[in-house]
Amino acid sequence: MIHPTAQIDPSAIVGANVSIGAYSVIGADVEIGEGTVIGPHVVIEGPTRIGRDNRISQFASLGGAPQDKKFKGERTELVIGDRNQIREYVTINRGTGDGGGVTQIGDDNWILAYVHIAHDCKIGNNTVFSNYSALAGHVEIGDWVVMAGFSGAHQFCKVGAHAFIGMGCLLGSDVPPFVMMANEQRGRPRGINSEGLKRRGFDATRISAIKRAYRTLYMAGLTLADAREQLAAQAADSEDVRAMLEFLERSERALAR
Repeated sequence: MIHPTAQIDPSAIVGANVSIGAYSVIGADVEIGEGTVIGPHVVIEGPTRIGRDNRISQFASLGGAPQDKKFKGERTELVIGDRNQIREYVTINRGTGDGGGVTQIGDDNWILAYVHIAHDCKIGNNTVFSNYSALAGHVEIGDWVVMAGFSGAHQFCKVGAHAFIGMGCLLGSDVPPFVMMANEQRGRPRGINSEGLKRRGFDATRISAIKRAYRTLYMAGLTLADAREQLAAQAADSEDVRAMLEFLERSERALAR
């Protein structure tokens, strides 16, 4: 299951039933969990921790040094969870010493061809990164987020759970949970991701509460402070609205509005 042309550093830890394809290079201080399949010509540099049952396609490059001029070679990591699909030519860099030290990918994500995830990013679970989407450093992506093709996020942006970032949309602001962004003037809110929510089992009552919160935040002509007050009242009856409000409270950048 390990091709004879693969180069594996003696310090690497390779779990049971791991497959490593031809000419792949597994560097020092790399751990690969059980059942993971690594295609040909893959490069994995350490320190990197990869969980179980991942599928990593040919020419992916994982765990490379961060593209940050402040990086001085300090020990930093890439941590990848379980059951992720990582397709051709994906690049994911390790963290930086002053950025937390870890780039982290959760479970059950689809990371498609030519995606770039930079240093210190935090990716949740069940996300989709379509072809050519990219994240700058320190970006946080919540669970179930979809990044459509050619979309991107500026450094330190946060994207809340269940958001949908449209094709070619470039984010320079934080995006609350459930919101859809369109490729207009560096990205504009265009409603909620109702179709995605239905597919994930959200009932009509939950979706109605989220729509009401969206109208409060984006369509009522309120200041952000006034919108937060109204959302606080709505959150008493909705965990989803409460999640939106909590996101707003921890947002450190300008909010996409």
